[in-house]
Amino acid sequence: MSAPPLPEVFGNYALRDWVEVVSPDGIDWWPQTAAWGWLTATVLVFLGRVVWRQTLHWYRNRYRREALVRLSHLKQLEDSTQFLVQLNKLLKLTALVAYSRAQVAQLTGNAWLDFLNSECKQPLFDDTLSQLLASGPYSATALDPQKRDQLLTASRAWIQAHYGVLNV
Repeated sequence: MSAPPLPEVFGNYALRDWVEVVSPDGIDWWPQTAAWGWLTATVLVFLGRVVWRQTLHWYRNRYRREALVRLSHLKQLEDSTQFLVQLNKLLKLTALVAYSRAQVAQLTGNAWLDFLNSECKQPLFDDTLSQLLASGPYSATALDPQKRDQLLTASRAWIQAHYGVLNV
């Protein structure tokens, strides 16, 4: 059995002269007014400035990151005298990068520790730690682990929190 033949004219006769509606072009995402362009430019300039300042801050504080890495290596020193000498050296090098040489280089003893304590919001080195830093490298006394950890903690806090002229 086969299907009946199709007529010559197929479909609805009433729609014979019907013209299909053409859809409009897609909406362009590009802003159509100048105000959106200005707003976009302003936002891009602001974001560029924020990124620039963050990058500059990160770059200027690279000495802090290097000092913290060196401080982590100081934990491995067994000799108390050598530990105190290297810790003082590290703090002095960090201060020389952050402040002017004329301000830092001549400081020793209590003047050095007063400087360290004055360059933070709160003093980090108490009298015991100050005495260890000031006279410890010149005496052959053993350093107990608790004082050693306190010195490391205070030094880490000073490296991270001192004001410094480069701290933007």
